[in-house]
Amino acid sequence: MTAPRPATASVTPTIPAPPTPAVPHTLVEDAAALFTGCTLISVGIALCSGAKLLTGGMVGLAFVLHYATDLPIGQLFFALNLPFYWLAWKKMGRAFTVKTFAAVLLLSLMTDLQPHVMQLGPLHPLYAAIAGGLLLGVGMLVLFRHRGSLGGIGIAALYLQDRYGWRAGKVQMALDCLILLAACATVEPSRVGWSIVAAITLNLALTMNHRPGRYQVV
Repeated sequence: MTAPRPATASVTPTIPAPPTPAVPHTLVEDAAALFTGCTLISVGIALCSGAKLLTGGMVGLAFVLHYATDLPIGQLFFALNLPFYWLAWKKMGRAFTVKTFAAVLLLSLMTDLQPHVMQLGPLHPLYAAIAGGLLLGVGMLVLFRHRGSLGGIGIAALYLQDRYGWRAGKVQMALDCLILLAACATVEPSRVGWSIVAAITLNLALTMNHRPGRYQVV
């Protein structure tokens, strides 16, 4: 006599839930993010400037020219970004370009006005490099996540990430190191060395937190 087969439970395939649609940032949220990011970046610039350090990107180029000519950093930073808005408009869209222009203008004003509202004492270059780099990186991350940037190299880095999948942090790190090496002509080598620490700190913050697919910007 054949033993009865044990009953098998029917398995119902699990259908994954559809992804939750992203909720776009409001204009108020974007404005608050631009102000927050620019404030953090301006403090980072103040720390680096107080220790006579540099940083990367258009801010770094503005530092180099500032040390060579004594012109205001904010005005130099604004002028250096002017040629890049065409690329931003063509490749990244109108909203990105408008936010980037607003961020560049706001940061330029904050940077030039900051010495009148905040005075810093002597700073150890290692602390200025790490704290300043972190503030710059976090501030830029805030701008990136609201589809803005500080223009210049930031525009190129975001475009290459969107187009080819290259991480924005790594692209910016490579270009920043080139800028810092070029600064040896106007800045003493020890300051350039500490500035490289600031640039690495900045870009590590971006590389770890701004990966494609990790955060959906809207």
